[in-house]
Amino acid sequence: MPQRAHDIYASAPMRGLLADEAVAYLPDLRRCAGTRALLLSAASEDGPPNPPYLGQWVTLKAAQAGLHGDLRASTSEPLPFVDGAFDLVLLRHVLELAPLPLEEIVRVLAPGGMLVLTGINPLSGWSPWWLWQTRGDPLHATSPIRLAARLRRIDLQIERVQRVGRALPLPSKGPSEVSGWLGGGYVLVARKKGPMSVPTRLRPKAVTAPVRAGLAPGARRNVVG
Repeated sequence: MPQRAHDIYASAPMRGLLADEAVAYLPDLRRCAGTRALLLSAASEDGPPNPPYLGQWVTLKAAQAGLHGDLRASTSEPLPFVDGAFDLVLLRHVLELAPLPLEEIVRVLAPGGMLVLTGINPLSGWSPWWLWQTRGDPLHATSPIRLAARLRRIDLQIERVQRVGRALPLPSKGPSEVSGWLGGGYVLVARKKGPMSVPTRLRPKAVTAPVRAGLAPGARRNVVG
Protein backbone atom coordinates (compact mmCIF):
# COMPACT_ATOMS: atom_id res chain seq x y z
CA MET A 1 0.00 0.00 0.00
CA PRO A 2 1.48 3.41 -0.90
CA GLN A 3 2.67 5.46 2.06
CA ARG A 4 1.65 9.00 2.79
CA ALA A 5 4.21 11.81 2.94
CA HIS A 6 4.31 11.90 6.73
CA ASP A 7 5.75 8.37 6.98
CA ILE A 8 7.54 7.92 3.67
CA TYR A 9 10.82 8.55 5.51
CA ALA A 10 10.30 5.24 7.32
CA SER A 11 10.46 3.32 4.02
CA ALA A 12 13.50 1.17 3.25
CA PRO A 13 14.76 3.36 0.36
CA MET A 14 14.53 6.54 2.44
CA ARG A 15 16.20 4.95 5.44
CA GLY A 16 19.06 3.96 3.18
CA LEU A 17 19.33 7.46 1.75
CA LEU A 18 19.29 9.03 5.23
CA ALA A 19 22.07 6.68 6.31
CA ASP A 20 24.18 7.53 3.24
CA GLU A 21 23.73 11.24 3.93
CA ALA A 22 24.78 10.81 7.56
CA VAL A 23 28.00 9.08 6.51
CA ALA A 24 28.71 12.00 4.15
CA TYR A 25 28.18 14.85 6.64
CA LEU A 26 29.51 13.34 9.89
CA PRO A 27 33.07 14.56 9.19
CA ASP A 28 31.67 18.11 8.92
CA LEU A 29 29.89 17.78 12.26
CA ARG A 30 33.11 16.63 13.91
CA ARG A 31 34.85 19.87 13.00
CA CYS A 32 31.96 22.10 14.08
CA ALA A 33 32.84 24.27 17.07
CA GLY A 34 30.35 25.52 19.63
CA THR A 35 27.85 23.95 22.00
CA ARG A 36 24.34 24.58 20.63
CA ALA A 37 22.74 22.71 17.73
CA LEU A 38 19.32 22.55 16.09
CA LEU A 39 18.05 19.45 14.28
CA LEU A 40 15.11 20.01 11.93
CA SER A 41 14.09 16.72 10.33
CA ALA A 42 11.25 15.30 8.25
CA ALA A 43 11.88 11.78 9.61
CA SER A 44 9.77 11.05 12.68
CA GLU A 45 12.37 8.66 14.15
CA ASP A 46 15.34 10.94 13.53
CA GLY A 47 17.57 12.20 16.33
CA PRO A 48 20.91 13.91 16.97
CA PRO A 49 23.97 12.01 15.76
CA ASN A 50 25.67 9.63 18.13
CA PRO A 51 28.04 10.78 19.52
CA PRO A 52 26.31 14.17 19.56
CA TYR A 53 29.52 16.23 18.93
CA LEU A 54 27.86 19.34 20.38
CA GLY A 55 26.60 19.65 23.92
CA GLN A 56 23.05 21.00 23.61
CA TRP A 57 20.60 19.84 20.92
CA VAL A 58 17.08 21.04 20.15
CA THR A 59 15.16 18.57 17.96
CA LEU A 60 12.12 19.49 15.88
CA LYS A 61 10.24 17.23 13.46
CA ALA A 62 8.57 18.77 10.42
CA ALA A 63 5.19 17.78 9.03
CA GLN A 64 2.67 19.49 6.81
CA ALA A 65 0.85 20.65 9.96
CA GLY A 66 3.88 22.31 11.53
CA LEU A 67 6.87 21.60 13.76
CA HIS A 68 6.82 19.45 16.89
CA GLY A 69 9.31 17.82 19.23
CA ASP A 70 11.09 19.75 21.98
CA LEU A 71 8.50 22.46 21.29
CA ARG A 72 5.67 23.17 18.86
CA ALA A 73 5.66 25.85 16.20
CA SER A 74 4.00 26.79 12.94
CA THR A 75 5.95 26.71 9.69
CA SER A 76 4.17 29.89 8.60
CA GLU A 77 5.63 31.88 11.51
CA PRO A 78 9.21 32.82 12.47
CA LEU A 79 11.18 30.15 14.28
CA PRO A 80 10.77 30.57 18.08
CA PHE A 81 14.46 31.25 18.72
CA VAL A 82 16.53 34.39 19.18
CA ASP A 83 18.97 35.55 16.50
CA GLY A 84 22.20 33.53 16.38
CA ALA A 85 20.93 30.92 18.83
CA PHE A 86 22.73 27.90 17.29
CA ASP A 87 26.29 27.10 16.25
CA LEU A 88 25.01 24.28 14.00
CA VAL A 89 21.74 23.79 12.13
CA LEU A 90 21.16 20.32 10.66
CA LEU A 91 18.28 20.43 8.17
CA ARG A 92 17.26 16.92 7.02
CA HIS A 93 14.71 16.86 4.16
CA VAL A 94 12.58 19.52 5.88
CA LEU A 95 12.25 21.77 2.83
CA GLU A 96 10.46 18.95 0.97
CA LEU A 97 7.55 18.91 3.42
CA ALA A 98 7.56 22.33 5.05
CA PRO A 99 9.29 24.93 2.87
CA LEU A 100 10.63 27.11 5.67
CA PRO A 101 12.09 30.48 4.62
CA LEU A 102 15.84 30.11 4.34
CA GLU A 103 16.15 33.57 5.90
CA GLU A 104 14.74 32.13 9.15
CA ILE A 105 17.30 29.32 9.16
CA VAL A 106 20.11 31.82 8.64
CA ARG A 107 18.72 34.16 11.31
CA VAL A 108 18.96 31.56 14.10
CA LEU A 109 22.47 30.49 12.98
CA ALA A 110 25.29 32.18 14.86
CA PRO A 111 28.03 34.06 12.94
CA GLY A 112 30.61 31.50 11.87
CA GLY A 113 28.07 28.72 12.47
CA MET A 114 27.56 25.76 10.15
CA LEU A 115 24.48 24.78 8.15
CA VAL A 116 24.20 21.17 6.94
CA LEU A 117 21.26 20.63 4.60
CA THR A 118 20.08 17.39 2.96
CA GLY A 119 17.29 16.60 0.54
CA ILE A 120 16.08 14.76 -2.56
CA ASN A 121 17.45 15.93 -5.86
CA PRO A 122 14.38 16.81 -7.98
CA LEU A 123 16.19 15.81 -11.19
CA SER A 124 16.70 12.23 -10.03
CA GLY A 125 14.54 9.12 -10.21
CA TRP A 126 13.35 9.75 -6.66
CA SER A 127 10.84 12.45 -7.68
CA PRO A 128 8.40 10.18 -9.59
CA TRP A 129 8.80 7.56 -6.88
CA TRP A 130 7.77 10.16 -4.26
CA LEU A 131 4.65 11.10 -6.25
CA TRP A 132 3.65 7.46 -6.60
CA GLN A 133 4.27 6.64 -2.94
CA THR A 134 2.34 9.68 -1.69
CA ARG A 135 -0.47 9.51 -4.26
CA GLY A 136 0.44 12.88 -5.73
CA ASP A 137 1.41 14.89 -2.64
CA PRO A 138 3.67 17.74 -3.79
CA LEU A 139 7.42 17.40 -3.37
CA HIS A 140 8.86 20.82 -2.57
CA ALA A 141 12.32 19.78 -3.69
CA THR A 142 14.88 22.28 -5.00
CA SER A 143 18.12 21.40 -6.71
CA PRO A 144 21.20 21.86 -4.49
CA ILE A 145 22.71 24.22 -7.07
CA ARG A 146 19.75 26.59 -6.78
CA LEU A 147 19.80 26.31 -2.99
CA ALA A 148 23.48 27.18 -2.93
CA ALA A 149 22.83 30.28 -5.04
CA ARG A 150 20.05 31.40 -2.69
CA LEU A 151 22.19 30.84 0.38
CA ARG A 152 25.04 32.89 -1.07
CA ARG A 153 22.65 35.82 -1.45
CA ILE A 154 21.74 35.71 2.25
CA ASP A 155 25.21 35.85 3.76
CA LEU A 156 26.32 32.22 3.70
CA GLN A 157 29.52 30.80 2.28
CA ILE A 158 29.11 27.44 0.54
CA GLU A 159 31.77 24.93 1.56
CA ARG A 160 30.65 21.98 -0.56
CA VAL A 161 27.73 20.33 -2.34
CA GLN A 162 27.77 16.53 -2.71
CA ARG A 163 25.40 14.07 -4.34
CA VAL A 164 24.87 10.91 -2.28
CA GLY A 165 22.94 7.66 -2.34
CA ARG A 166 21.60 5.57 -5.18
CA ALA A 167 20.28 7.04 -8.42
CA LEU A 168 17.01 5.09 -8.00
CA PRO A 169 14.97 4.65 -4.79
CA LEU A 170 16.20 1.22 -3.82
CA PRO A 171 17.60 0.14 -0.45
CA SER A 172 21.23 1.18 -0.05
CA LYS A 173 23.88 -1.52 -0.35
CA GLY A 174 26.50 0.22 1.76
CA PRO A 175 28.72 3.27 2.17
CA SER A 176 30.31 2.80 -1.27
CA GLU A 177 27.38 4.73 -2.72
CA VAL A 178 27.82 7.81 -0.54
CA SER A 179 29.72 9.73 -3.23
CA GLY A 180 27.61 8.66 -6.22
CA TRP A 181 27.54 11.34 -8.93
CA LEU A 182 24.01 10.29 -9.86
CA GLY A 183 22.80 9.97 -6.27
CA GLY A 184 19.18 10.77 -5.54
CA GLY A 185 20.06 12.82 -2.46
CA TYR A 186 22.51 15.57 -1.64
CA VAL A 187 24.43 17.13 1.24
CA LEU A 188 25.05 20.87 1.24
CA VAL A 189 27.44 22.38 3.79
CA ALA A 190 27.58 26.14 4.32
CA ARG A 191 28.89 28.55 6.92
CA LYS A 192 27.49 31.88 8.02
CA LYS A 193 29.84 34.77 7.47
CA GLY A 194 31.25 36.55 10.49
CA PRO A 195 33.52 35.69 13.42
CA MET A 196 32.61 32.59 15.37
CA SER A 197 31.74 33.18 19.01
CA VAL A 198 34.39 31.47 21.13
CA PRO A 199 34.18 31.42 24.94
CA THR A 200 36.79 33.76 26.39
CA ARG A 201 39.50 32.06 28.41
CA LEU A 202 40.75 34.33 31.17
CA ARG A 203 44.40 34.26 32.13
CA PRO A 204 45.16 34.27 35.86
CA LYS A 205 46.62 37.55 37.03
CA ALA A 206 49.45 37.64 39.54
CA VAL A 207 48.39 38.86 42.95
CA THR A 208 50.35 41.87 44.17
CA ALA A 209 51.77 42.07 47.66
CA PRO A 210 49.29 43.44 50.19
CA VAL A 211 49.56 47.16 50.80
CA ARG A 212 50.61 48.13 54.34
CA ALA A 213 48.01 49.77 56.47
CA GLY A 214 47.86 53.53 56.16
CA LEU A 215 48.81 53.62 52.47
CA ALA A 216 46.37 54.06 49.66
CA PRO A 217 46.56 51.48 46.86
CA GLY A 218 49.37 52.43 44.47
CA ALA A 219 51.06 54.84 46.88
CA ARG A 220 54.82 54.54 47.56
CA ARG A 221 56.53 55.12 50.88
CA ASN A 222 59.23 57.84 50.71
CA VAL A 223 62.51 57.28 52.50
CA VAL A 224 63.67 60.26 54.57
CA GLY A 225 67.46 60.56 54.64
